[in-house]
This record gives sequence, structure tokens and C-alpha cells, in this order.
Amino acid sequence: MTFTKTSHKEELSIYSNSELLLRHRLKLVENLWELVLRNECGQHLVDLLEQLKSACSPEGQTSETPKQSVSKWIEQLELDDAIKAVRALALYFQLINIVEQHYEQRNQKIIRSTTTEDQVNGSQVDSIIDKLIEGETQKVVVDSGDKDYSYFEQKPNPASGGTFHWLFPHLQQLNMPPQKIQDLLDELDIRLVFTAHPTEIVRHTIRKKQRRISQILERLDVAEESCRAMGLTNSYEAEHFRNRLMDEIQLWWRTDELHQFKPTVLDEVDYALHYFQEVLFDSLPHLSKRLQQALHNTFPKLKPPSHKFCYFGSWVGGDRDGNPFVTPEVTWSTACYQRNLVIEKYLESVAKLNDVLSLSLHWCNVLPELLDSLEKDRIKMPEVYDKLYVRYRQEPYRLKLAFIEKKLENTKARNEALSNPETRKSIKLATKDDNLYPSASDFLEDLNLLKLNLEQTGLNCQELDHLIFQVDIYGFHLAELDFRQDSSRHSDALNEIAEYLGVLDKPYNELSEEEKTAWLVRELKTRRPLVPNPIPFSETTAETIETFKVLRALQVEFGIEICNTYIISMTNYVSDVLEVLLLAKEAGLYDPVIGASSIRIVPLFETVEDLKRSHSVMKELFDLPLYRACLAGGYDSSGDSQSNVTMPKLTPHNLQEIMLGYSDSNKDSGFMSSNWEIHKAQKVLAKLGNAYGVKIKIFHGRGGSVGRGGGPAYAAILAQPTSTINGRIKITEQGEVLASKYSLPELALYNLETISTAVIQASLLGSGFDDIEPWNEIMEEIAIASRKAYRSLIYEEPDFIDFFLSVTPIEEISKLQISSRPARRKKGKKDISSLRAIPWVFSWTQSRFLLPAWYGVGTALQEFLAKEPEENLKLLRYFYLKWPFFKMVISKVEMTLSKVDLQMASHYVEELAEDEDKERFHKLFSQIAKEYYLSREMVLKINQQERLLDTDPELQRSVQLRNGSIVPLGFLQVSLLKRLREYANQDKAGLIHFRYSKDELLRGALLTINGIAAGMRNTG
Repeated sequence: MTFTKTSHKEELSIYSNSELLLRHRLKLVENLWELVLRNECGQHLVDLLEQLKSACSPEGQTSETPKQSVSKWIEQLELDDAIKAVRALALYFQLINIVEQHYEQRNQKIIRSTTTEDQVNGSQVDSIIDKLIEGETQKVVVDSGDKDYSYFEQKPNPASGGTFHWLFPHLQQLNMPPQKIQDLLDELDIRLVFTAHPTEIVRHTIRKKQRRISQILERLDVAEESCRAMGLTNSYEAEHFRNRLMDEIQLWWRTDELHQFKPTVLDEVDYALHYFQEVLFDSLPHLSKRLQQALHNTFPKLKPPSHKFCYFGSWVGGDRDGNPFVTPEVTWSTACYQRNLVIEKYLESVAKLNDVLSLSLHWCNVLPELLDSLEKDRIKMPEVYDKLYVRYRQEPYRLKLAFIEKKLENTKARNEALSNPETRKSIKLATKDDNLYPSASDFLEDLNLLKLNLEQTGLNCQELDHLIFQVDIYGFHLAELDFRQDSSRHSDALNEIAEYLGVLDKPYNELSEEEKTAWLVRELKTRRPLVPNPIPFSETTAETIETFKVLRALQVEFGIEICNTYIISMTNYVSDVLEVLLLAKEAGLYDPVIGASSIRIVPLFETVEDLKRSHSVMKELFDLPLYRACLAGGYDSSGDSQSNVTMPKLTPHNLQEIMLGYSDSNKDSGFMSSNWEIHKAQKVLAKLGNAYGVKIKIFHGRGGSVGRGGGPAYAAILAQPTSTINGRIKITEQGEVLASKYSLPELALYNLETISTAVIQASLLGSGFDDIEPWNEIMEEIAIASRKAYRSLIYEEPDFIDFFLSVTPIEEISKLQISSRPARRKKGKKDISSLRAIPWVFSWTQSRFLLPAWYGVGTALQEFLAKEPEENLKLLRYFYLKWPFFKMVISKVEMTLSKVDLQMASHYVEELAEDEDKERFHKLFSQIAKEYYLSREMVLKINQQERLLDTDPELQRSVQLRNGSIVPLGFLQVSLLKRLREYANQDKAGLIHFRYSKDELLRGALLTINGIAAGMRNTG
């Protein structure tokens, strides 16, 4: 039994020729999975899974006919059998995800080496793959003029681009002025920010198993290709790797999928940094080299951007919004953890260089600068010299590397002492010690000395160049830590401080916005301390103050690179920004005398009302002289420059970062309205920045799911308004998508390159359609109608909250040991506003509604079409073809609708609702179903297709494959949730007649949540 078993005709319809290799490997993995289940649990489990599969239609939806019988049969399953079935299906999803990722990476390797002048066409590639499957040859050559292309090395780039080697020739063909390209490259600033994910359900242990399986698949590919090249049907090597694959699956089956404890913040730090250790530390230098090569091939006179044109940040350990466990101590430990990791990587690289740079004085010359440096090192570190001089007396590079290694080890030892609260007390921050590296620039100086010596003697070392790239990018901090906190925490702290000091006539929180702003400006102009020492305030206020102090201490010890961004969640007014600046002043992060600050304050506009207000808030800030001076790096030379504060300099000057929240705006207003409000906000903010001579950098708070701004990054960036990017962008990379983007090297590089290409492309080649006013008026009309339809259900239907809590597993999700952060912002409240956007979306995904990503779209589009049916339909189709923003919105809705299963969703309603609630819940479900069918009809009318995803058959096949296998998990989840809730009801009544404990039932339910998330390939 395999879930992808199809007839030959079905194979042709589901799989294109270019997917034959993928299909071949999927079948192998499924066969091994089935064999493991049979060995571990017997034929009984395999038969059970076959019965469960009967509940699914060929299209991957829940089959209505057998639904009731299957439901009754599942209700009678023993809990042990149900859990085994759940685990088997969850394992199946994880395996096919790995296989698809592996072959996506394989395809990217093929695409990578394609030239821009000559490309293999699609039919040729299909023919090549056919021959490979038949085992005809290992290396098939395609006639393409005067060049040969090996299938394993060459594949055409997609017409839409996405790579540097496509981009620069394309710009040349369009006669883009080279100086304009140069100006953009000089400004290029792409930052991807890792975040912890409250619904990340895959253990670190499982991630490692996934990586091992991917590595085995890669070796199996090589073994099978070698086998075919020798005319054999099998070999020892190929069989060996198949057996290893079998062993890994069997070991995985016996591993617990669920966390054994609630992860701490530092556990989440370890999880996020895992991708740096395994993949990203080496990937970013390759990205920079790819851009350099592609640029040189087309525009040899242009200067490439800095190595650090694309880099990473992190919220893990710095984001304290709603997470009481992110304390100042945890943030300090996070910074030490990051520095420790990056130094360990440098030590590995230096050890490898020691093998490479074995040059002898007998056979090469050495510059006096290197000999002088060695003499200074000998004096400072005689123990290293005495130990290694005899061995390396004729090998100066190795001797220098020995001193470098010792300095790194000393730096690492000091960092480890700083990470310990006890030993930290005896260490002075920012210590200058000749036997260690106070900063990465000192380390880089030694490496550049080696590079200079090599170059001056006619040599080059790629390993050394690679390490220099890495130090340029990662420094001693690895990733920049962003701080984030809710605006109310700052106002509450100042309210308590002002009340204690008696400096206001009434409580600060009772002042009007004008009064708050006036008082804050007055306080920001004086150097008089506001916060007494010791701090006589509540624990919450004391922690808020300490957070700014630790930010200052981190900058002193690690340099300004470690943390210079402070994000304010729920920014409503100007005072929200000035409050942070005032608290920063108290910690020495802002000097009112010179008007300079070492942090960028980033307002986060989240709700639709805040997005609409963003222009007026930023205009008022830009009108404040002290705030403009802060952006400019301080007052000009005519101002008072006397200051005792050494203020690190932020570069570039006159840059304002503004974050826009997709999650809360979507929860507040619905998908269409949210995206349109964000689109409009970017345009007005960009114009405002131009008027004041301030560069605007938009920080996109995108989630992994469509309901939270997720989706293909390349298309999303190209869909941004013209002239709003200008080479600068910042994007969150949620914990749930890290594995799919960064677990394999080539996939990571592909993702980074497509994002970088899109930023350059969007900055230089804006479509101009965003500025057509009649189009904007139409979108405004559609967005308003969509918002109205969405809110009429979510916020105006009195039964909706009861419906949501009853027919989705939201309460069970809150019990998952998956995050250090609570699911709700405020304890005790069970309303939509207090619920975080991530579990909100996660719940609807589990129950197959996926409601936040599409509800209201159908009604809005239909209302517009109803006014002028033929003309308006033509207009929307034209929008879809020409306007990147509109196409992006419709495509995301289409993809989400393809994952909806209303038959399964109705099963959740029918089985989980109490009898007395069913009548009112059925009305709500009918309303939701009507909107679903209407939305699907509108999308298909606009894109002129018969079925969802007909324009993307690969995605269509992938979604259908998963949809079908998720159906059994849905039935199992409903059954287990039903039993769990019955147990809870009996427990309240004091009468429990269950054969299973609450923990056993909860475990089963949580396993289904795990499995469905893996099958849907997203959570929240």
C-alpha cells in the first residue's frame, strides 16, 4: 500500500516528465515506510491505514459517501491503534517533505549552472529525464549550437528570472544605465530576521534525522547514477544506502515526536542558530561570490556591493513582546551564545587553513609586515612561540595561524566567562587585551595581512578569502539581535516613574497625546537623570529599565553590530516612540546634548487603524528637530557638541525603519483588506520620506502562512509598490518556514538569491501600475467590501467565538510544549483580540477551514462584478495579468482555497459541537461554505482556469498528494478531541468512566496536530 499508487493514465496527469525522478524516489521511501510499519506493528496497521485512505476522494478531499461509516469505525478504534495510525501518517508526511525538498535542491543545482545565452528548452529536459529513468546513460548531451549541456549540470532558468545570471543580462537588454545599477548596489541592504515560532511543532532531534535522510538520498542518487553509467541495475553502494534509509526510518519510528518539556528561550535560540551551524555560515559568502561573478560577466566595470549586502538578524532572545521569559539575562546569554558559535566556526576554518597554507621560506618570499607581526606575537604570547617555533620555523603562515588560533581560543574563553553570571562580575567589559581579539575587525586585520602577503607573492587562497567573507558578514556577533516590546510596557514604566518622582500633576497615562508629547520632548532635552538608583519600582518597570541597560552593555562589549534596533509593537502615536527614546537616554543610548542615538527606534504598525495612522505619526516625528537630529546622527557642527558620552555611530544616517504587521492586520481586517492597507501605507510612507530627505526601510512582518503574509518571497517582493524598496528591505523568517528554506545548502542559496534578485529587480524595474489612481480606487472599494464581509462574521456574529473555540483545536494547541511564549497576550481572556495571530491561524489550518486567508474575498469581488459584469470582469482579468500586487493577492487566495476541505471542516462542526449548539453553528458553517464557493468561483473567473492551481501543476500535484493523506488524520484528530473533551466534562462532574487517562488522550490529540501541520506544510 502506498498513498501515491496510481494508474499509468493517472501518472501522466499528475506527474510531468520532469518529475519522474521525484516520483521514483517517493515510491522508494513509501515502500520503506510501509515495510517499517509492517515490521514494527504488523500487517494490522498497514490494513488500518488502507481503510483510512478510503475516506479520501481522488482529488484529495474528504469523500462524503463513506464519511459517516469511517467516522463510526474510527470512534471504536482502540487508543493505541489510533495513536499508531497518527504517528504513521505524520511520519509519512515528514518523509515526503524531505524527498520533495531534496529534489528541489537537486533541481536548483541543475538550474545553477545554466548560462543566459543558451538554454535547454523544457521538452529537451523532459527527454533527458526520460532517458535517465530508463537508465540509458549518466551524462546526456543536448545539442545547443556550439555548447554542450549535461543534464546533471544544466537546466533552463524560468522565464520569470530569479537568479543573478538572469538579472544582469536582462537589465542590459533593457538598456538600464550602469550608473543607476551602481547606485542601487551601493545601497543594497537586505536583512532576514529569524523569529521563534509559537506553533513550531518539530523537535530539534527530528530535524537532525531529516537532515541525515536528505544526506542519504544524495548519496543514493550518486550511487544509482554510477550504477547506470556502468550498465548495471544495482550495486553494493546503492543497496547500502537503501538499507541505511530503512534504518533511519525505523529509528525515527521509535523516536518521540513531541517535546518532553516546554522549551526555554535558550532552547529556541539553539534551534534557530542550528541553521547557521549547518548551512548558513557557509552560504552567505557563496551568495556574495555569485553576485560578483554574475555582475562582472555583464557589467565588468561596476563595483559589487559589500559582502554584507544580505545578512541575518534574530528576534530569538530579544523579542520580549508578550513573552515574560525573555529577560535581560536571557538576552545577554543569547549574545554570548551567538559569539561562542561564530568563534567556534572560525576556529574550524583556521584549522583547515593550517593544512592549506603550508608555504615554506625555502620556496616563497614573505613581506616584512608579516615578519614584524610574528615578532610582536612572539613577545606577547611566548608560550605559543616556544611550543611551535621548531615545527614552524620555516613556515611563517602556519606560525601566524597558530597565534591567531590562540587569540581566538582566549576570546572564546573570555566570552564563556561572560556568559556565566558568577564569573562575569570579575570581567571588565570591552577589555583591551593583546592576547585576544577585542573585536572582529582585529581578527580581520590579521587575516588581511596573510592575504596581502599571498597576493604580493603571486598567490591566492580561496579558503582564506572565504573566511574573510565570513568575518566581514558575521563579525563576532553572528546575527543582529532585535529588541521588541509592546508600547504599553514603556508608558506604564514612565507612569510609575513620574508618579514616584511627583513631576506631573496627574498620572502620565491620563495625559492627552499632546500633553505626553510635550512632556517627553522637554525631558529629552535635558541630561538630568529621570530614573533613580537603586530602582525603587515594581518588578515589571524595573525589568523594562534593565532591558535598556543590558542593550547598552551589549553594545559596549560586542559592538553596535550586536543590537541597534528597538521595535515597538502596537505603535499608535508619536508618544510611543518618544517614550522609548527617553528610556534609551536613561541608559546612555541617547545623548540629548549632541542629539545622537546608538539605536534605531522602529514603530510597528499592526492593526488597520494603525496602518492608516502611520503617515501622520511619522510626519509628526519628522517635524520634531530632536528626532530628525537623532536620525541624522546628531546635531550639526553649529550645535552644542560637548558630551561625556561616547556614542557609537549608526550608519547610514537619515534612515528610518518602519515595520508593518501582516498578522494582526489580517486578524483584524481579513486578507484582502490587510494586504491593501499595507500596500497603501508603504506608498505614503515612501513619499513622506522623500519629502523630508529620509530613507525609508520597510520591515515586513510576514508569517509562514498566507493568512499572516506568507507565500513565495520572490513574487511578494515584486508585488511591492514602485519606489518603496530602493534596495532596502527587511523581512521576518518565521520559525515554521526555516526548515523548508534553510535546512539544505542549495535551497538556502536559492532562497537568498531569489530574494536578492527580487529586491534589485523591484527597485530598478517598477511596473508603475501601483500609481494608476482609478485602479487604486477600485482596489479600495474591493478592500472595504472585503473588510466588511470579514468583520461581519468574525466580530459581529455573536456565536462566532463559541464556534471557533468549539470546532477548532485552539484549546488543545495551547497545551502543546512548543514555545516559551504564551498563546494569548493576556491571561484569562478568551476573545479574538487577545489571541495571538499565530495560534489563530494554526487552529483554522488544523480544521481545514483556513478561514483567515480567504474569507471576505469572494463577496468583495462579486459585489464589484455585479455593477458591470462584463466590463469589470475584463478589468479584473487585466489587473491579474498586469498588476503584480493584484496577481499576488489572487494567487495566494487560490493556493489557500486549494488546501481547504469543507467536508472535513463540516465533520469538525458535526462531531465537536455540543448538541444544543449545532443549530446555531450550522448557520455559521453554511455562511462560511457559501463564501468559500463564491471565493473559488471568483478566483477561477479571474484567472480563467477550470480548477484551482491549474496554472501550477507541480504545486497542484503536491497539494493534492498531501490533502488526500491528511484526511485520515482529520478523522483521527476529531475522534481524539471528542474523547478528550468528554473526559474533561466527566472530570468536572466528578464522574470519570474512561479507560484512558487524560494525558494519554491529550498525547494522541497533540500527535494529530503535529501530523496535520507536517502535511499542510505550514502551521500559523
